[in-house]
Amino acid sequence: MKAAILLAKQAKNEGEVPVGAIVVCDGKIVGRGRNKRNKQQIATRHAEIIAIEAACKKLKSWRLDNCQLYVTLEPCSMCIGACFNARIKQVYFGAFDDRGGACGSVLNVSEVNQLNHNLTATGGILKEECAKLLTDFFKERREKP
Repeated sequence: MKAAILLAKQAKNEGEVPVGAIVVCDGKIVGRGRNKRNKQQIATRHAEIIAIEAACKKLKSWRLDNCQLYVTLEPCSMCIGACFNARIKQVYFGAFDDRGGACGSVLNVSEVNQLNHNLTATGGILKEECAKLLTDFFKERREKP
């Protein structure tokens, strides 16, 4: 999670919502991502999607079934959907997202048993540190004239 937090800090320094994600396979980071939605003006440039794409390229496979995703913020429905499609089995996240989280806060897609793949999602890992990045970011934005 510490590596994902460093990526979130980089996103913040670039004016993006501070979310970072990594994909780990066999104990090694194989994909990294940070939010780039504002910079690239593409709605799907979430940290998780970028990390999953990088892992697929590195491993030369769309199947990431031996991989885990670590992300600083609870994934939205699009990002957890990408995890299902990539066959990721475990998702670990820091802060909960009461407005858009799809792993227990608003929806709980990870517990839908009718899908063709199952995954587990565990939240609250270093949640204070992850949440502070977000609250500080939005506080600074509100204070700017």
